[in-house]
Amino acid sequence: MAKGNPLQEQLLKAGLVKKSKLAEVAREQNKARHGKGPAAQNEIQRDAERARAEKAERDRALEAERKAQARSAELRAQARQIVADRKVPRSGELEYRFTADGAIRTVLVNDDLKKKLVAGALVIARIDDRYELLPRVAADKVRERDAGMIVLDHGQPADTAASTSEDDDYY
Repeated sequence: MAKGNPLQEQLLKAGLVKKSKLAEVAREQNKARHGKGPAAQNEIQRDAERARAEKAERDRALEAERKAQARSAELRAQARQIVADRKVPRSGELEYRFTADGAIRTVLVNDDLKKKLVAGALVIARIDDRYELLPRVAADKVRERDAGMIVLDHGQPADTAASTSEDDDYY
């Protein structure tokens, strides 16, 4: 015992403690100083690490959702810009009627625009509460970004073909 506690040395000289008991206490103190903490500390650390991991996962999910919303808003803005830049000026007195949202809508066109609409060279797109005519190329770009803006497109194959063939069999 080269480096003992002065109190322990006094107790040993006085005969109140045995040398083996002093050695045992010294080993326990040494273990306490250099050993690992109790198991409860490890459990707390694991809980803290688990909480950090869960928080990081939630943060990643929220960030992904924010990015998706920003991306969709950006695509809508691009589609609106394409419609604003590429719209065909309308002139004429002929009424061209079409359905949108279950209601019949009307736009005024001339004879040339009407023929192009029927042939599918022009498409009708909605911006807020108004309708604009677009050339097919611009309409395809708008459809890539926000398909909900395209209201009428005679150039696309209609989904009603299947129901018409069923009706034809009936009659």
